Amino acid sequence: MSTKDQFLSRWGFLAAALGMAIGTGNIWRFPRMAAQYGGGAFILAYTLALFLWSAPLLMSEMAIGRKTRRGPVGGFRDFLDRRFTWMGAWMAVVCMLITFYYSVVTGYCLKYFVLAMQGAFKEGVDTTALWNDFLSKPFETVLFHALAIGLCGLVIYRGIQSGVEKVAKLMVPALFIFLVVAAVRAVTLAGAGEGLRYLFVPDWSKLGQPATWLQAFTQSAWSTGAGWGLLLTYAIYTTKKEDISQNCLLVGFGDQSIALLAGMAIIPTIFALSPSLEQANAAMASGNTGLTFISLAQLFPKMAGGVIIAPVFFLALVFAAFTSLIAMVEVGVRSFIDAGWDRRKATIAIVISCFLLGLPSALFPSFLENQDWVWGVALLLSGFFVILAVWKYGADKVRAELINPSADIKMGRWWSFIIKFVSPVVFLVLTCWWFYRGIVDNPRDWWKPFGTFTTMTVLFQWAILLVALPAANRLLARWVKASPPEVD
Repeated sequence: MSTKDQFLSRWGFLAAALGMAIGTGNIWRFPRMAAQYGGGAFILAYTLALFLWSAPLLMSEMAIGRKTRRGPVGGFRDFLDRRFTWMGAWMAVVCMLITFYYSVVTGYCLKYFVLAMQGAFKEGVDTTALWNDFLSKPFETVLFHALAIGLCGLVIYRGIQSGVEKVAKLMVPALFIFLVVAAVRAVTLAGAGEGLRYLFVPDWSKLGQPATWLQAFTQSAWSTGAGWGLLLTYAIYTTKKEDISQNCLLVGFGDQSIALLAGMAIIPTIFALSPSLEQANAAMASGNTGLTFISLAQLFPKMAGGVIIAPVFFLALVFAAFTSLIAMVEVGVRSFIDAGWDRRKATIAIVISCFLLGLPSALFPSFLENQDWVWGVALLLSGFFVILAVWKYGADKVRAELINPSADIKMGRWWSFIIKFVSPVVFLVLTCWWFYRGIVDNPRDWWKPFGTFTTMTVLFQWAILLVALPAANRLLARWVKASPPEVD
Protein backbone atom coordinates (compact mmCIF):
# COMPACT_ATOMS: atom_id res chain seq x y z
CA MET A 1 0.00 0.00 0.00
CA SER A 2 1.31 3.43 -0.93
CA THR A 3 1.96 5.74 1.99
CA LYS A 4 -0.45 8.12 0.27
CA ASP A 5 -3.14 5.54 0.93
CA GLN A 6 -2.84 5.89 4.70
CA PHE A 7 -4.34 8.47 7.00
CA LEU A 8 -1.63 10.97 7.88
CA SER A 9 -2.91 11.61 11.41
CA ARG A 10 -5.41 10.39 13.95
CA TRP A 11 -7.44 13.56 13.48
CA GLY A 12 -7.52 12.89 9.74
CA PHE A 13 -8.97 9.43 10.30
CA LEU A 14 -11.39 10.67 12.95
CA ALA A 15 -12.58 13.50 10.69
CA ALA A 16 -13.17 11.04 7.85
CA ALA A 17 -14.97 8.61 10.17
CA LEU A 18 -17.17 11.40 11.56
CA GLY A 19 -17.93 12.56 8.02
CA MET A 20 -18.84 8.98 7.17
CA ALA A 21 -21.33 8.79 10.02
CA ILE A 22 -22.79 12.29 9.78
CA GLY A 23 -25.21 12.44 6.87
CA THR A 24 -28.54 13.84 5.83
CA GLY A 25 -30.29 11.53 8.32
CA ASN A 26 -28.78 13.52 11.20
CA ILE A 27 -30.28 16.71 9.85
CA TRP A 28 -33.67 15.79 8.48
CA ARG A 29 -34.63 12.48 10.12
CA PHE A 30 -33.36 12.70 13.70
CA PRO A 31 -35.26 15.92 14.59
CA ARG A 32 -38.54 14.42 13.36
CA MET A 33 -38.03 11.14 15.21
CA ALA A 34 -36.94 12.81 18.45
CA ALA A 35 -39.89 15.20 18.44
CA GLN A 36 -42.41 12.51 17.57
CA TYR A 37 -41.25 9.87 20.05
CA GLY A 38 -40.88 11.66 23.34
CA GLY A 39 -38.12 14.26 23.05
CA GLY A 40 -35.70 13.63 25.90
CA ALA A 41 -37.09 10.10 26.34
CA PHE A 42 -36.20 9.32 22.72
CA ILE A 43 -32.72 10.79 23.19
CA LEU A 44 -32.19 8.48 26.19
CA ALA A 45 -33.22 5.44 24.13
CA TYR A 46 -31.07 6.71 21.24
CA THR A 47 -28.03 6.89 23.53
CA LEU A 48 -28.59 3.36 24.84
CA ALA A 49 -28.81 2.18 21.23
CA LEU A 50 -25.28 3.46 20.68
CA PHE A 51 -23.93 1.10 23.37
CA LEU A 52 -26.12 -1.90 22.60
CA TRP A 53 -25.89 -1.94 18.79
CA SER A 54 -23.99 0.80 16.96
CA ALA A 55 -20.70 1.11 18.90
CA PRO A 56 -20.07 -2.67 19.21
CA LEU A 57 -20.71 -3.05 15.48
CA LEU A 58 -18.43 -0.15 14.60
CA MET A 59 -15.67 -1.64 16.76
CA SER A 60 -16.16 -5.03 15.10
CA GLU A 61 -15.98 -3.52 11.62
CA MET A 62 -12.85 -1.57 12.43
CA ALA A 63 -11.22 -4.69 13.90
CA ILE A 64 -12.00 -6.70 10.75
CA GLY A 65 -10.77 -3.99 8.41
CA ARG A 66 -7.54 -3.37 10.29
CA LYS A 67 -6.71 -7.07 10.66
CA THR A 68 -7.38 -8.07 7.05
CA ARG A 69 -6.52 -4.76 5.30
CA ARG A 70 -9.39 -5.55 2.95
CA GLY A 71 -12.71 -4.07 2.00
CA PRO A 72 -15.89 -5.99 2.92
CA VAL A 73 -15.52 -8.71 0.25
CA GLY A 74 -11.93 -9.65 0.97
CA GLY A 75 -12.35 -8.82 4.64
CA PHE A 76 -14.99 -11.48 5.20
CA ARG A 77 -13.02 -13.99 3.12
CA ASP A 78 -9.84 -13.53 5.14
CA PHE A 79 -11.41 -12.96 8.56
CA LEU A 80 -13.78 -15.92 8.41
CA ASP A 81 -13.35 -18.39 5.57
CA ARG A 82 -13.62 -18.42 1.78
CA ARG A 83 -17.11 -19.89 2.15
CA PHE A 84 -18.34 -16.63 3.70
CA THR A 85 -17.01 -14.26 1.05
CA TRP A 86 -20.56 -13.69 -0.19
CA MET A 87 -21.52 -12.05 3.13
CA GLY A 88 -18.91 -9.36 2.59
CA ALA A 89 -20.13 -9.02 -0.99
CA TRP A 90 -23.68 -8.49 0.33
CA MET A 91 -22.40 -5.66 2.52
CA ALA A 92 -20.49 -4.03 -0.36
CA VAL A 93 -23.31 -4.42 -2.90
CA VAL A 94 -25.95 -3.04 -0.51
CA CYS A 95 -23.70 -0.08 0.24
CA MET A 96 -23.30 0.59 -3.50
CA LEU A 97 -27.03 0.24 -4.17
CA ILE A 98 -27.56 2.95 -1.55
CA THR A 99 -24.79 5.03 -3.14
CA PHE A 100 -26.60 5.08 -6.49
CA TYR A 101 -29.53 7.03 -5.07
CA TYR A 102 -27.64 8.83 -2.29
CA SER A 103 -25.69 10.63 -4.99
CA VAL A 104 -29.03 11.92 -6.29
CA VAL A 105 -29.96 13.09 -2.78
CA THR A 106 -26.60 14.86 -2.52
CA GLY A 107 -27.50 16.54 -5.81
CA TYR A 108 -30.77 17.76 -4.25
CA CYS A 109 -28.75 19.39 -1.46
CA LEU A 110 -26.41 21.04 -3.97
CA LYS A 111 -29.37 22.40 -5.93
CA TYR A 112 -30.92 23.98 -2.84
CA PHE A 113 -27.63 25.52 -1.80
CA VAL A 114 -27.48 27.13 -5.24
CA LEU A 115 -31.08 28.35 -4.86
CA ALA A 116 -30.27 29.80 -1.45
CA MET A 117 -27.24 31.61 -2.85
CA GLN A 118 -29.43 33.01 -5.64
CA GLY A 119 -31.89 34.37 -3.07
CA ALA A 120 -34.72 32.11 -4.22
CA PHE A 121 -36.27 31.87 -0.75
CA LYS A 122 -38.10 35.18 -0.68
CA GLU A 123 -41.26 36.21 1.15
CA GLY A 124 -44.25 34.55 -0.50
CA VAL A 125 -42.25 31.88 -2.34
CA ASP A 126 -44.20 28.69 -3.01
CA THR A 127 -41.64 26.11 -1.92
CA THR A 128 -43.92 23.20 -2.84
CA ALA A 129 -44.09 24.45 -6.43
CA LEU A 130 -40.32 25.10 -6.37
CA TRP A 131 -39.60 21.53 -5.25
CA ASN A 132 -42.02 19.96 -7.73
CA ASP A 133 -40.64 22.12 -10.54
CA PHE A 134 -37.13 20.89 -9.80
CA LEU A 135 -38.19 17.23 -9.74
CA SER A 136 -40.08 17.67 -13.03
CA LYS A 137 -36.92 18.78 -14.86
CA PRO A 138 -34.88 15.64 -15.65
CA PHE A 139 -31.99 17.69 -17.00
CA GLU A 140 -31.54 19.41 -13.63
CA THR A 141 -31.88 16.30 -11.44
CA VAL A 142 -29.42 14.42 -13.66
CA LEU A 143 -27.04 17.40 -13.80
CA PHE A 144 -26.82 17.76 -10.02
CA HIS A 145 -26.54 13.99 -9.61
CA ALA A 146 -23.59 14.05 -12.06
CA LEU A 147 -22.05 17.00 -10.25
CA ALA A 148 -22.29 15.24 -6.87
CA ILE A 149 -20.78 11.94 -8.01
CA GLY A 150 -18.20 13.71 -10.18
CA LEU A 151 -16.90 15.85 -7.31
CA CYS A 152 -16.83 12.79 -5.08
CA GLY A 153 -14.83 10.94 -7.72
CA LEU A 154 -12.24 13.71 -7.82
CA VAL A 155 -11.71 13.37 -4.06
CA ILE A 156 -11.40 9.57 -4.15
CA TYR A 157 -9.14 9.73 -7.21
CA ARG A 158 -6.57 11.75 -5.25
CA GLY A 159 -6.26 9.03 -2.61
CA ILE A 160 -6.66 8.95 1.14
CA GLN A 161 -4.20 11.64 2.29
CA SER A 162 -4.58 14.12 -0.57
CA GLY A 163 -8.28 13.51 -1.12
CA VAL A 164 -10.41 11.94 1.61
CA GLU A 165 -8.42 13.21 4.60
CA LYS A 166 -8.00 16.79 3.35
CA VAL A 167 -11.66 17.15 2.47
CA ALA A 168 -12.80 15.64 5.78
CA LYS A 169 -10.55 17.97 7.78
CA LEU A 170 -12.18 20.92 6.02
CA MET A 171 -15.80 19.84 5.80
CA VAL A 172 -16.42 18.24 9.20
CA PRO A 173 -15.37 21.27 11.32
CA ALA A 174 -17.16 23.57 8.86
CA LEU A 175 -20.32 21.46 9.14
CA PHE A 176 -20.19 21.77 12.93
CA ILE A 177 -19.71 25.55 12.75
CA PHE A 178 -22.54 25.99 10.23
CA LEU A 179 -24.96 24.03 12.41
CA VAL A 180 -23.92 25.99 15.50
CA VAL A 181 -24.68 29.22 13.64
CA ALA A 182 -28.05 27.90 12.48
CA ALA A 183 -28.89 26.57 15.95
CA VAL A 184 -27.97 29.82 17.71
CA ARG A 185 -30.17 31.79 15.32
CA ALA A 186 -33.02 29.30 15.76
CA VAL A 187 -33.06 29.31 19.56
CA THR A 188 -33.00 33.12 19.67
CA LEU A 189 -36.20 33.40 17.63
CA ALA A 190 -39.30 34.57 19.48
CA GLY A 191 -41.32 31.46 20.28
CA ALA A 192 -38.37 29.08 19.92
CA GLY A 193 -38.92 27.82 23.47
CA GLU A 194 -41.88 25.71 22.36
CA GLY A 195 -39.66 23.93 19.85
CA LEU A 196 -36.94 23.33 22.45
CA ARG A 197 -39.51 21.87 24.84
CA TYR A 198 -40.79 19.69 22.02
CA LEU A 199 -37.26 18.41 21.40
CA PHE A 200 -35.82 18.03 24.91
CA VAL A 201 -38.56 17.80 27.56
CA PRO A 202 -39.02 14.06 28.14
CA ASP A 203 -42.38 12.43 27.68
CA TRP A 204 -41.57 9.44 29.87
CA SER A 205 -44.74 7.64 28.85
CA LYS A 206 -43.17 7.16 25.42
CA LEU A 207 -40.59 4.82 26.94
CA GLY A 208 -43.43 2.37 27.51
CA GLN A 209 -44.17 2.30 23.78
CA PRO A 210 -42.19 -0.19 21.64
CA ALA A 211 -42.15 2.24 18.70
CA THR A 212 -39.94 4.67 20.64
CA TRP A 213 -37.25 2.07 21.25
CA LEU A 214 -37.48 0.63 17.76
CA GLN A 215 -37.19 4.04 16.11
CA ALA A 216 -34.31 5.04 18.39
CA PHE A 217 -32.33 1.88 17.61
CA THR A 218 -33.10 2.18 13.91
CA GLN A 219 -32.00 5.82 13.82
CA SER A 220 -28.75 4.97 15.63
CA ALA A 221 -28.00 2.03 13.32
CA TRP A 222 -28.51 4.01 10.14
CA SER A 223 -27.02 7.29 11.36
CA THR A 224 -23.69 5.98 12.69
CA GLY A 225 -23.02 3.82 9.64
CA ALA A 226 -22.88 0.64 11.71
CA GLY A 227 -23.06 -2.38 9.41
CA TRP A 228 -22.49 -0.43 6.22
CA GLY A 229 -18.87 -1.53 5.70
CA LEU A 230 -17.77 2.11 5.72
CA LEU A 231 -15.64 2.06 8.87
CA LEU A 232 -14.37 -1.40 7.93
CA THR A 233 -13.01 0.17 4.74
CA TYR A 234 -11.54 3.28 6.39
CA ALA A 235 -9.84 1.07 8.99
CA ILE A 236 -7.64 -0.35 6.21
CA TYR A 237 -5.77 2.94 6.08
CA THR A 238 -5.00 3.20 9.82
CA THR A 239 -1.95 2.06 11.77
CA LYS A 240 -1.91 -0.81 14.23
CA LYS A 241 -1.64 1.70 17.08
CA GLU A 242 -4.99 3.32 16.31
CA ASP A 243 -7.36 3.04 19.29
CA ILE A 244 -10.41 1.17 18.02
CA SER A 245 -12.70 1.54 21.04
CA GLN A 246 -11.99 5.22 21.68
CA ASN A 247 -12.33 6.19 18.02
CA CYS A 248 -15.61 4.33 17.60
CA LEU A 249 -17.08 5.91 20.73
CA LEU A 250 -15.98 9.35 19.53
CA VAL A 251 -17.63 8.70 16.17
CA GLY A 252 -20.84 7.62 17.91
CA PHE A 253 -21.00 10.59 20.27
CA GLY A 254 -19.92 13.00 17.53
CA ASP A 255 -22.72 11.72 15.34
CA GLN A 256 -25.23 12.20 18.16
CA SER A 257 -23.94 15.72 18.87
CA ILE A 258 -24.46 16.78 15.27
CA ALA A 259 -27.95 15.28 15.34
CA LEU A 260 -28.81 17.29 18.46
CA LEU A 261 -27.43 20.48 16.89
CA ALA A 262 -29.54 19.84 13.80
CA GLY A 263 -32.59 19.34 16.00
CA MET A 264 -31.89 22.65 17.74
CA ALA A 265 -31.57 24.38 14.36
CA ILE A 266 -34.72 22.92 12.81
CA ILE A 267 -37.40 22.34 15.44
CA PRO A 268 -37.30 25.78 17.14
CA THR A 269 -37.40 27.38 13.67
CA ILE A 270 -40.47 25.36 12.70
CA PHE A 271 -42.34 26.17 15.91
CA ALA A 272 -41.27 29.83 16.10
CA LEU A 273 -42.18 30.77 12.53
CA SER A 274 -45.10 28.48 11.63
CA PRO A 275 -48.45 30.35 11.61
CA SER A 276 -50.03 27.79 13.97
CA LEU A 277 -49.21 24.79 16.11
CA GLU A 278 -51.16 22.59 13.68
CA GLN A 279 -48.95 23.72 10.78
CA ALA A 280 -45.82 23.17 12.84
CA ASN A 281 -46.89 19.60 13.60
CA ALA A 282 -47.79 19.08 9.93
CA ALA A 283 -44.28 20.23 8.93
CA MET A 284 -42.70 17.77 11.36
CA ALA A 285 -44.74 14.96 9.82
CA SER A 286 -44.00 15.90 6.21
CA GLY A 287 -41.15 13.45 5.65
CA ASN A 288 -37.43 14.02 5.14
CA THR A 289 -37.45 16.03 1.92
CA GLY A 290 -40.78 17.64 2.76
CA LEU A 291 -39.46 18.96 6.05
CA THR A 292 -36.22 20.30 4.56
CA PHE A 293 -36.98 21.42 1.02
CA ILE A 294 -40.57 22.58 1.50
CA SER A 295 -41.49 23.37 5.11
CA LEU A 296 -38.16 24.72 6.37
CA ALA A 297 -37.30 26.48 3.11
CA GLN A 298 -40.60 28.35 3.35
CA LEU A 299 -39.69 29.73 6.78
CA PHE A 300 -36.28 31.25 5.98
CA PRO A 301 -37.85 34.41 4.43
CA LYS A 302 -39.75 35.02 7.68
CA MET A 303 -36.55 34.98 9.73
CA ALA A 304 -34.44 38.07 10.32
CA GLY A 305 -31.12 37.14 8.74
CA GLY A 306 -32.76 34.34 6.80
CA VAL A 307 -30.98 35.38 3.62
CA ILE A 308 -27.72 34.39 5.38
CA ILE A 309 -28.97 31.42 7.40
CA ALA A 310 -30.51 29.67 4.38
CA PRO A 311 -27.20 29.27 2.47
CA VAL A 312 -25.42 28.31 5.71
CA PHE A 313 -27.98 25.63 6.48
CA PHE A 314 -28.02 24.13 2.98
CA LEU A 315 -24.21 24.21 2.78
CA ALA A 316 -24.16 22.22 6.04
CA LEU A 317 -26.56 19.76 4.42
CA VAL A 318 -24.28 19.51 1.36
CA PHE A 319 -21.22 18.82 3.53
CA ALA A 320 -23.09 16.18 5.56
CA ALA A 321 -24.26 14.40 2.41
CA PHE A 322 -20.95 14.73 0.58
CA THR A 323 -18.70 13.32 3.33
CA SER A 324 -20.99 10.29 3.64
CA LEU A 325 -21.05 9.85 -0.15
CA ILE A 326 -17.24 9.82 -0.22
CA ALA A 327 -17.18 6.93 2.27
CA MET A 328 -19.76 4.97 0.27
CA VAL A 329 -17.88 5.37 -3.00
CA GLU A 330 -14.63 4.34 -1.30
CA VAL A 331 -16.23 0.99 -0.38
CA GLY A 332 -16.74 0.24 -4.07
CA VAL A 333 -13.32 1.55 -5.08
CA ARG A 334 -11.60 -0.48 -2.35
CA SER A 335 -13.35 -3.64 -3.55
CA PHE A 336 -11.80 -3.19 -7.00
CA ILE A 337 -8.39 -2.30 -5.53
CA ASP A 338 -8.51 -5.57 -3.59
CA ALA A 339 -9.05 -7.32 -6.93
CA GLY A 340 -5.86 -5.83 -8.34
CA TRP A 341 -7.05 -2.58 -9.93
CA ASP A 342 -5.15 0.62 -9.28
CA ARG A 343 -7.01 3.45 -7.50
CA ARG A 344 -7.42 5.63 -10.57
CA LYS A 345 -8.98 2.96 -12.77
CA ALA A 346 -11.15 1.72 -9.90
CA THR A 347 -12.39 5.25 -9.17
CA ILE A 348 -13.29 5.94 -12.80
CA ALA A 349 -15.15 2.62 -13.07
CA ILE A 350 -17.12 3.16 -9.85
CA VAL A 351 -17.99 6.80 -10.59
CA ILE A 352 -19.27 5.96 -14.08
CA SER A 353 -21.27 3.04 -12.65
CA CYS A 354 -22.75 5.24 -9.92
CA PHE A 355 -23.77 7.87 -12.46
CA LEU A 356 -25.41 5.39 -14.83
CA LEU A 357 -27.10 3.25 -12.17
CA GLY A 358 -28.23 6.37 -10.32
CA LEU A 359 -30.11 7.68 -13.37
CA PRO A 360 -33.38 5.83 -12.54
CA SER A 361 -33.44 7.53 -9.12
CA ALA A 362 -32.59 10.89 -10.69
CA LEU A 363 -35.37 10.54 -13.27
CA PHE A 364 -38.06 8.87 -11.18
CA PRO A 365 -38.44 10.00 -7.53
CA SER A 366 -40.68 7.01 -6.76
CA PHE A 367 -37.83 4.68 -7.75
CA LEU A 368 -35.50 6.52 -5.33
CA GLU A 369 -38.06 6.14 -2.55
CA ASN A 370 -38.37 2.42 -3.27
CA GLN A 371 -34.59 1.87 -3.21
CA ASP A 372 -34.27 3.80 0.04
CA TRP A 373 -36.97 1.61 1.58
CA VAL A 374 -35.49 -1.69 0.35
CA TRP A 375 -31.78 -1.19 0.97
CA GLY A 376 -32.09 0.92 4.09
CA VAL A 377 -33.71 -2.05 5.82
CA ALA A 378 -31.09 -4.38 4.28
CA LEU A 379 -28.42 -2.67 6.38
CA LEU A 380 -29.79 -4.54 9.39
CA LEU A 381 -28.85 -7.81 7.69
CA SER A 382 -25.40 -6.39 6.90
CA GLY A 383 -24.96 -5.63 10.59
CA PHE A 384 -26.03 -9.17 11.49
CA PHE A 385 -23.37 -10.59 9.16
CA VAL A 386 -20.76 -8.61 11.12
CA ILE A 387 -22.11 -10.14 14.33
CA LEU A 388 -21.87 -13.62 12.78
CA ALA A 389 -18.27 -12.91 11.77
CA VAL A 390 -17.36 -11.98 15.35
CA TRP A 391 -19.20 -15.04 16.66
CA LYS A 392 -17.22 -17.38 14.42
CA TYR A 393 -13.88 -15.71 15.09
CA GLY A 394 -14.65 -15.52 18.80
CA ALA A 395 -15.99 -12.42 20.52
CA ASP A 396 -13.52 -12.69 23.42
CA LYS A 397 -10.69 -13.22 20.94
CA VAL A 398 -11.69 -10.11 18.95
CA ARG A 399 -11.85 -8.09 22.15
CA ALA A 400 -8.56 -9.38 23.60
CA GLU A 401 -6.45 -9.55 20.43
CA LEU A 402 -7.80 -6.89 18.08
CA ILE A 403 -9.47 -4.18 20.17
CA ASN A 404 -7.84 -3.96 23.60
CA PRO A 405 -4.07 -4.11 22.79
CA SER A 406 -4.03 -0.53 21.44
CA ALA A 407 -6.96 0.79 23.49
CA ASP A 408 -6.96 3.37 26.25
CA ILE A 409 -10.56 2.39 26.94
CA LYS A 410 -10.48 -1.39 27.42
CA MET A 411 -13.54 -3.42 26.52
CA GLY A 412 -14.54 -5.87 29.25
CA ARG A 413 -16.48 -9.10 29.04
CA TRP A 414 -19.66 -7.04 28.84
CA TRP A 415 -18.66 -6.16 25.25
CA SER A 416 -18.55 -9.84 24.31
CA PHE A 417 -21.89 -10.38 26.04
CA ILE A 418 -23.50 -7.58 24.02
CA ILE A 419 -22.15 -8.89 20.70
CA LYS A 420 -23.06 -12.51 21.43
CA PHE A 421 -26.48 -12.04 23.01
CA VAL A 422 -27.85 -8.47 23.00
CA SER A 423 -27.05 -7.38 19.44
CA PRO A 424 -28.61 -10.50 17.83
CA VAL A 425 -31.81 -9.87 19.78
CA VAL A 426 -31.79 -6.24 18.62
CA PHE A 427 -31.41 -7.40 15.02
CA LEU A 428 -34.22 -9.92 15.33
CA VAL A 429 -36.62 -7.46 16.99
CA LEU A 430 -35.90 -4.61 14.57
CA THR A 431 -36.19 -6.79 11.49
CA CYS A 432 -39.41 -8.47 12.60
CA TRP A 433 -40.87 -5.09 13.56
CA TRP A 434 -40.15 -3.58 10.16
CA PHE A 435 -41.81 -6.45 8.34
CA TYR A 436 -44.72 -6.52 10.78
CA ARG A 437 -45.34 -2.79 10.34
CA GLY A 438 -45.04 -3.18 6.58
CA ILE A 439 -47.87 -5.70 6.57
CA VAL A 440 -50.06 -4.00 9.18
CA ASP A 441 -49.75 -0.55 7.61
CA ASN A 442 -50.45 -1.84 4.12
CA PRO A 443 -52.67 -4.91 4.55
CA ARG A 444 -54.10 -4.91 1.03
CA ASP A 445 -50.92 -4.40 -0.98
CA TRP A 446 -48.05 -5.74 1.18
CA TRP A 447 -47.67 -8.80 -1.08
CA LYS A 448 -47.04 -6.79 -4.29
CA PRO A 449 -43.39 -7.18 -5.40
CA PHE A 450 -43.37 -3.97 -7.46
CA GLY A 451 -44.97 -1.59 -4.96
CA THR A 452 -42.98 1.38 -3.72
CA PHE A 453 -43.23 0.67 0.01
CA THR A 454 -44.52 -2.90 0.21
CA THR A 455 -43.04 -5.72 2.27
CA MET A 456 -42.83 -7.99 -0.76
CA THR A 457 -40.70 -5.55 -2.76
CA VAL A 458 -38.12 -5.80 0.04
CA LEU A 459 -38.21 -9.60 0.10
CA PHE A 460 -38.19 -9.85 -3.71
CA GLN A 461 -35.14 -7.64 -4.19
CA TRP A 462 -33.30 -9.17 -1.24
CA ALA A 463 -33.95 -12.64 -2.63
CA ILE A 464 -32.18 -11.78 -5.88
CA LEU A 465 -28.97 -10.95 -4.00
CA LEU A 466 -29.33 -13.77 -1.47
CA VAL A 467 -29.48 -16.27 -4.33
CA ALA A 468 -26.93 -14.70 -6.68
CA LEU A 469 -24.14 -13.90 -4.21
CA PRO A 470 -23.82 -17.32 -2.52
CA ALA A 471 -23.98 -18.90 -5.98
CA ALA A 472 -21.05 -16.72 -7.06
CA ASN A 473 -19.10 -17.26 -3.82
CA ARG A 474 -16.16 -19.11 -5.40
CA LEU A 475 -15.75 -16.47 -8.08
CA LEU A 476 -15.89 -13.72 -5.46
CA ALA A 477 -13.27 -15.47 -3.30
CA ARG A 478 -10.91 -15.84 -6.28
CA TRP A 479 -11.58 -12.26 -7.41
CA VAL A 480 -9.76 -10.85 -4.36
CA LYS A 481 -5.94 -10.82 -4.49
CA ALA A 482 -4.08 -13.28 -2.25
CA SER A 483 -1.70 -10.87 -0.46
CA PRO A 484 -3.09 -8.08 1.74
CA PRO A 485 -1.26 -4.76 2.05
CA GLU A 486 0.82 -4.05 5.13
CA VAL A 487 0.56 -0.98 7.37
CA ASP A 488 2.76 -0.48 10.43
